[in-house]
This record gives sequence, C-alpha cells and structure tokens, in this order.
Amino acid sequence: MELPPNLRDAVDAALEGASTAALAEASAMLSQRYRSELRDGRFHVSEDDAARAYLAARLPATFAAVRAAMDAAESLMPEFRPKTLLDLGAGPGTAMWAARDTWPTIDNALMIEGSPTMRRWGETLAASAAPFQREWRAVDFAKAKLAVDAHDLVTIAYVLDELEEAARAALIEAAWQAAIGLLLIVEPGTPAGWQRILAARAQLIAAGAHILAPCAHEAPCPIVSPDWCHFSRRVARTKIHLRSKGAVVPFEDEKFIYLAASRTPREHTVARVLTPPKASSGKVSLKLCLPSGAAETRLITKREGALFKTARRLDWGDALDV
Repeated sequence: MELPPNLRDAVDAALEGASTAALAEASAMLSQRYRSELRDGRFHVSEDDAARAYLAARLPATFAAVRAAMDAAESLMPEFRPKTLLDLGAGPGTAMWAARDTWPTIDNALMIEGSPTMRRWGETLAASAAPFQREWRAVDFAKAKLAVDAHDLVTIAYVLDELEEAARAALIEAAWQAAIGLLLIVEPGTPAGWQRILAARAQLIAAGAHILAPCAHEAPCPIVSPDWCHFSRRVARTKIHLRSKGAVVPFEDEKFIYLAASRTPREHTVARVLTPPKASSGKVSLKLCLPSGAAETRLITKREGALFKTARRLDWGDALDV
C-alpha cells in the first residue's frame, strides 16, 4: 500500500531539509517504543524531531493499517456514506486521510489531539487535501472526560495502549456514544494489542454494539493464547522512509488488529481469514473465524469449483462469504 499522492507529497515537503541523522535517531527511538509499547509521554529527543520521525517512519504504516481496517468495514457496509468524522488521538491526522480516501463523502472532521506539535503538523498536511471543514481540539484522555457532538464515523487508532485501563474504558464509552454509524478501533498487532481489542469488544457488545469486523460473530473469541488475532499490511517505503530507518528493503509489513462496531447488524455473514493462506497444487488451506463462533482450518480443493477459485485469491484478513 502507498500513501495517496497528495499526502505523500505533503509529507515529503514537511521533511525537506530534515537532518537524516536526527530522523534516524528519533525513528529508532519511536520504533523501540512501539515494539515495547512504552508510553510515558517523552520522546527523549526534540519534540519536533520526534514529530518529523513519526511522519517519516510511522505515518505510512499507521495509514496502511487504518486504511485496511476501513476497507474491511466498508465492504460490509456498502450503503454507509459518512459525512462527519471524529478522530480521537489524531496525531497528525493519519486516520482522517485514510477515512477520506475510503469515504470521499466525509466533508467535516474533528480531530482530538493533545500534542500541539502534532496538531500543527496535522494542519500543515491537511492543507494539501481537497477542501473540507476541519477542526483540531486538545483533550488529555487520561485526565478529562470527553464531551463531543455525535459523528457518523468515530476512529481511535493506536491510542488505547497509551492509556490506563480505566481511561481506556471511559474513552471507548464516550466514543461509542458519539458514533452514529461506525466506531473503528485500531491497535498494534501484538498480543497486548489483541487483549485491548478483546476488552473493547466485550465493553461494546455489552453496550449494544454490533461487531462487524474482523470477528465473524459476537460469541467469545475462539483464539487461545499464546496465539493471538492480528493482520498485516505491506507498506511501500519512500526514500525518506528508507533513510530514516537505515533500511534497504523497499517495504515493511505492519502488523495490526482492529475492531469495527456498528449501530446496525451486518447485512450478511462472512468468515474471516485469520492467517496467511497455504496453497499447493489443487488445494488451499484456510484458517477461518466462522459465524458459528468457532475457528477452524478448512481445506478447500479444486473439486469445490467456484469456492476453490475464490479461495485461491484470498489473502490474510480477507472475508469469505459463507
């Protein structure tokens, strides 16, 4: 996956003249903090260097994960045409770009972000987008209760791991109250990220939400630790991305987990491909999350005709009509 051209150009412009050494140092720090899920509010480098490192190293991967989650939700809600977006923990507006790329009908966005530096960079990037109404607002989710108007689409991307359990639950409650049509939560594809998604899933089901994706059902999750549910999206690296990470491979794989919750139930049932399919001559092996509430590995052979042809085209995270 690549960034939309206008976003890619805006990021390149924002990074023009940036010190490669400073970007590499800040990127390495950010990568280590994402892997260890350390969130103490400090970057240990200049705040502006950290923000630029995020644009270079993390924005493309975050965009790809959020965009993939939105694709999954959009395929199950073909009539959903959101006009308003509320992005909680917006950073530089990554989810806003993904949302407007998925649903061009969005023309009004409210981004909540505590960091003034991220808000400034977010507005700089947004100036390169097609015109739309937008507002940036500062709220500390760990200290303040969220009070906002309702929006068609509400997003929380890579935010829950920054909060203590009580603050996470309060944010999810407020987000669900604000979501008219769809609430989308995206977290790192780690065992801890999966556990946060499971907790959010249970809270939302108890509040009356309908889980659209990735789950094929609203029964208890059939995945058992040490296994965990997550997905992956390949991200094309730009030249500045390669430099900031000291990398030579022109892509990286972003692991993520997500949850799409709606006010209305899904229109039809689908199974979800939980791991990369294993294909060999005349057969495809798929690990599926099924509408029955079970997870099982199914072997689909050439004898099954149209189903086999469909299975051969499936990728990790795709839905399969059942």
